[in-house]
Amino acid sequence: MADDRSPARTEEDVHLFVERMAMAFAEVGFPRMAARVLFAVMSADEPLTAAEIGERLGVSAAAISGAVRYLTQWGMLLREPVKGSRRDRYRVPDNPWYEATLTKTNIYKTLIDIADGGVAALHGRSTPAGERVAEMRDFFVFVQEEIESIGERWRARRATTT
Repeated sequence: MADDRSPARTEEDVHLFVERMAMAFAEVGFPRMAARVLFAVMSADEPLTAAEIGERLGVSAAAISGAVRYLTQWGMLLREPVKGSRRDRYRVPDNPWYEATLTKTNIYKTLIDIADGGVAALHGRSTPAGERVAEMRDFFVFVQEEIESIGERWRARRATTT
């Protein structure tokens, strides 16, 4: 693992990190503006307003609103009111990867339930289509179980490293 300590922080280096990470996330289907916002906030030492995020990214505060809505829904950003103002500040929760991964596993339950109905509609595994849908359902069951197990192992590991 790389040494996390760095002698000097430059805005150019931070900007490059934000944009490279956003591009990497976009390549796997994550909305690019949401990724840019996430990593702009993650790279800040203090919570940021939409205007401050926009300034860091060189876009308007209005361009930020959809991204922060997306990220707050996924638990990857937290919104906090600014005292005496109508503005909000955004920050990354203590463990956003855990939050986004484990708290959204209910999608697998939904997919499993729908696939169960598909298997029944296709007369179970007795048809090629029924077999394909059953295989998909079984995979989602497996993923859901594994994510729960990964979460337990992550909490244990994190407890020993923090």
